[in-house]
Amino acid sequence: MLTRATETLIEQSLLYPGGFISPLEIEDAVHRALAEDLGRAGDVTSIATIPPGTPSRTVMVARKAGTIAGLPLAAACFRKLAPDIEIVPVVRDGASVGAKTVLMHINGDARAVLSAERVALNFLQHLSGIATATAAYVQRVGTGKTRICCTRKTTPGLRALEKYAVRCGGGFNHRFGLDDAILIKDNHIAVAGGIRAVLERARASAGHLVKIEIEVDSLDQLQEVLDCGLADVVLIDNFDIASMKKAVALVAGRLVIEASGGITLDSIADIAATGVDYASSGALTHSAPALDVGLDIEI
Repeated sequence: MLTRATETLIEQSLLYPGGFISPLEIEDAVHRALAEDLGRAGDVTSIATIPPGTPSRTVMVARKAGTIAGLPLAAACFRKLAPDIEIVPVVRDGASVGAKTVLMHINGDARAVLSAERVALNFLQHLSGIATATAAYVQRVGTGKTRICCTRKTTPGLRALEKYAVRCGGGFNHRFGLDDAILIKDNHIAVAGGIRAVLERARASAGHLVKIEIEVDSLDQLQEVLDCGLADVVLIDNFDIASMKKAVALVAGRLVIEASGGITLDSIADIAATGVDYASSGALTHSAPALDVGLDIEI
């Protein structure tokens, strides 16, 4: 059952409409993170130094420019410790903001604010860093058709949140888990006995709504996939730009093409210019630097 705090977050439309995340994910992540930080005795520093019922007025501020993700989680951290706390959002997730932009006002019990501060900032800084990195890739692609997407290279336990942050940055999600779609990689091909054998087995097993993607590392393998006619998507792995162009021409629209391996901010514009449909990068989630966000007490 959802708490009133989570229901209120939804009512306030804090969730970015283009990148919805389940309220259950928010509840679970916030509970685990606060339990980790508060331990067995709670915030002994705030308990010792701040009298009960002390009010505070607080602002959450982006200290550097970036794209915001994680405001619902930050708000839920404060509400978990003080259900009646007043939270006034200034921007939504997905917003691109400049340095010194106020993101949210938090007014209420000072102990709760100080106890939840670090966890709230951890969520917001980490997820905004992912959204900011994604937005940079999307900007480099410009008006081209190539979509930027993430991978399963995520922090254990935070996948849904990190993939949400990618969407806030204008990117798209690859599969969430091994149960989303069939993705045949080089080791599957080796064990199954070749491209045709592995595709035939996959097609015989797949339900009518399950897509089949197969990874290739050469144009010869790509041609074999096309000859089989059993795949929906082909992942061209670590192709150079010239080979990507040849792959796009060879496929000629018969399959969706995903480029992966060595996708960087410096290379993404050239990759997009080849005409691939998707470019996936694990760096969006595993290497994005945190965005500098702070919490300032006004009273």
